[in-house]
Amino acid sequence: MDPRDEWSAVVDLMERVVGEEDLLSSSVAGVRTMVPEVAALTTADIGGHTRALLAAATRALAARRGPTQAELSFVEDLGVTRARQGVPIEAVLRAIHVAERAIWSRAREIAAATGVRAELLLDARELYDDWAEAVRARLIEAHRATRADHGVRTSDREAALLRRVLEGGSAAALAAAEAGLPAGGLWVLVLRPDAAAAGVRQRLSDQGPVLFGVVDGLLAGVLGQAPSRSGVAPLRAGLAGPAGPEELAAARRLAALALTAAEATGRPGLVHVAQAAALAAVLDRADLATVLLDHHQPAWASLGANAEPVALAVRAWLEADRDVAEAAGQLFVHPNTVRNRLQRFSEATGIDPSTTFGAVDAWWLCRAWLTRG
Repeated sequence: MDPRDEWSAVVDLMERVVGEEDLLSSSVAGVRTMVPEVAALTTADIGGHTRALLAAATRALAARRGPTQAELSFVEDLGVTRARQGVPIEAVLRAIHVAERAIWSRAREIAAATGVRAELLLDARELYDDWAEAVRARLIEAHRATRADHGVRTSDREAALLRRVLEGGSAAALAAAEAGLPAGGLWVLVLRPDAAAAGVRQRLSDQGPVLFGVVDGLLAGVLGQAPSRSGVAPLRAGLAGPAGPEELAAARRLAALALTAAEATGRPGLVHVAQAAALAAVLDRADLATVLLDHHQPAWASLGANAEPVALAVRAWLEADRDVAEAAGQLFVHPNTVRNRLQRFSEATGIDPSTTFGAVDAWWLCRAWLTRG
């Protein structure tokens, strides 16, 4: 075989492996399990960065080159993002290693079946390692520079303690003790920062020891006891706990999911993740939302200009507990219009929103449609 054709086969093999959705999902799950420091990040966050890195690596393999400036700029952004999220650089590198191992293991499995010689696959791996070494160097540089700069800007002791506590693990127990928090039974609360949120910290402090501050764009608090509803009223907040200090990274993620779930349904006040467990689980699976969108793309196309009004009607009807009159009032349409749109949705998608699980799929699909739109 012509050497150029052989190398094309290697590139095709890697593109096929990187494009396997099941493999990407399992890789992300493996990362979250094996690297606890990133467990607080969303599946979409980890999966998106993993996919982008692997796609860039595949392009580099195809051209037999090192990383371009554009690729290194993306890596710098990743380093800055992870540093601001409080993820240690060691954890970032471990997460990348876990994903790499899964990808190359899969490539070895199917190489023979696709006619790629083991020697050629080894050549590709060596070229990849050269590319990855340059990428890791830039990633470490950007991460360390950001953490150093962050340390100068956030000299506030409480902010530093809060980040250490929310990282979870053994270091969190030491930070919690330093902050005067109990050794167990901790609660994590998150809410959107705005002018009205300024008084929340004082009200929470009146209830006992608390660490409170802005972390990754959200106001986050770690408390030694469950907050009262009046402590956050009239704002909307997500809550998770009780948990030990080592578990606070996961608790933070769950609290953020509770907040997202509350926002998705318009639920006010303090919402514990257990009060919105099913919805939080749905919103945490961006991979399945993508599958749902892809599967029902023909339905969206068939609805044409009516697709968005139909999605709005189905969602409003479900969120009004299947009350046609209430949904119609929210949408400023006639009740028969809501009924007609429900029927059109069922005909286009094959989903019956009047059934228990059909309602879940219908709400999830319509929300995904409207979010994407």
